[in-house]
Amino acid sequence: MNFDLASSSEISDELGQRLRAHRLAQNLQQAELAARAGISERALRNIERNGAATLDNFIRVAVALGLAGNFDALFELKPRSIKAMEKASIKRQRASRSQS
Repeated sequence: MNFDLASSSEISDELGQRLRAHRLAQNLQQAELAARAGISERALRNIERNGAATLDNFIRVAVALGLAGNFDALFELKPRSIKAMEKASIKRQRASRSQS
């Protein structure tokens, strides 16, 4: 799936399906994974069915499946030029004021 061209609901659906695929690949029942993640079975079913989840529940399930390492590159700031690399090395405290 190309996430760049997908709606938020399509991305949620896809992520839920991916978590389900990982659960099945590890031969886990929903009840067992829900217990490991510390969430209700209903919450897990909702995640797998349509991606409906709080961020906390989504992270709990991913961690319980051993997928936390996949978050490393998520939203990582990737400089596109030497100038951008130099700017990126300076940790910003705030966004710039808008130029009106």
